[in-house]
Amino acid sequence: MINSTRKKIIALSMFILLNFVAISNAQESATTTSSTPKIFGGRAQYRTWSVGFNAGSLSPRVLTVLYNDYSNNDLNLGYGISLRKQLSTNFGLEFGFLGGKLSADNSSGNNASNTNKSFETNLNWSTSFMGVVKLLNVDFLKRENNINLLLKAGYGWAGTKSVVTTNANASISSKIPHQSFVPVGVSTKFKVSNAVNFDLGYNVYFYDGDELDGTIAGVTQNDKFGYLYTGLEFSLGAKNKPNLDWVNPIALMYDELKDASLRKEVEFLKQRVSTLEAADLLKDSDGDGVADKLDKSPNTEAGLRVDGAGTPLDTDNDGVPDSKDSCPTEKGTAEFNGCPGSPSSSADAIQFEFNSSVLKTSSYPVLDQLSNDLRSKVVLKVELGGHASEEGTTDYNLQLSKDRANAVKTYLVNSGVTASKIVANGYGETRPVASNTTEEGRQLNRRVEVVR
Repeated sequence: MINSTRKKIIALSMFILLNFVAISNAQESATTTSSTPKIFGGRAQYRTWSVGFNAGSLSPRVLTVLYNDYSNNDLNLGYGISLRKQLSTNFGLEFGFLGGKLSADNSSGNNASNTNKSFETNLNWSTSFMGVVKLLNVDFLKRENNINLLLKAGYGWAGTKSVVTTNANASISSKIPHQSFVPVGVSTKFKVSNAVNFDLGYNVYFYDGDELDGTIAGVTQNDKFGYLYTGLEFSLGAKNKPNLDWVNPIALMYDELKDASLRKEVEFLKQRVSTLEAADLLKDSDGDGVADKLDKSPNTEAGLRVDGAGTPLDTDNDGVPDSKDSCPTEKGTAEFNGCPGSPSSSADAIQFEFNSSVLKTSSYPVLDQLSNDLRSKVVLKVELGGHASEEGTTDYNLQLSKDRANAVKTYLVNSGVTASKIVANGYGETRPVASNTTEEGRQLNRRVEVVR
């Protein structure tokens, strides 16, 4: 009986395999286009849904457990259908249906815990949800995978009908509408083509109860059954998309350079760089970003901003580079950091003591005359430009220059001049009229200039 059942199982499996391979080859030959997936292209560029058909041997005894309620376990035909969604290269979710028959007897051997002669249980229906994890790409060193080792586990429900024959040859029938079980399995998946996989697997179903074989043994132990199967799985979706099952992400990252046009462009750029290096056209001695071959000032001081010809930028053309020019838009001299040596449109300057914004009494006559000119409208408006020498920090000197200009403005307003006629600005140490290397020069720089 067992040999006959095995022959039927093998014949059916071969029939299914040959027919579906023929169908697959016909589909593949009709495909004329293909797409090249990108490593960050997402799942949409792959086929991720697949449907499978399988058949094999059902047995109430599993490989991992020797004890059973019956001594002789039959091998019966089982058959199943699966629908799988691959969520990544290493994980998917599978919905499955399994049907078939389980049977065993005590015609030989001795099983003291069982007084029944035999049983036969039909799986009227059974469904399960399982997570599928890829444990290993057997040929992971290759660009394209052809063999995957998988582990499955999940949860399911089954409806069964059992018939038990007692030692007195009485038949007892029982029906269980639904009962839960935990399926755990391993399988090896072989790539037949881009659209077809061949599966070889073994599942163990841990039944939540001791009634699967219609017999409750003396030892309290839930029933189990095993399913050894072969099958074919077909990818669903556009034929020009590859199957996510067989993607090797590491190889895919490398394969993006297999594009002929990209590889040609890279090779051209490499040759171009080599040619330029050989001709010494990239040499930049002063590090200003302009190659020596094009640099009109090949020895530019580090840190200076240059134009496209390598010449230091000098907006006012006074010979002082902008990066060192305190007055980059006013022509000046190097002695005064690029600023004019003396004001061209100012009256006598109001002088101040070191680190002071207090007016000197010697400045009163000049300020009184200026007040009279403004009030009599001889002068309509003035700008007061405050300045400082280089002692102290830049920020401090800027504030000091503003305080000096405001001190002059306050004096003029108190003398009756309308405030709107006076603009007070501070320029800090940026516009010296004399060198800051001597005390005489620094004294001249501590001032407020009146520009009419």
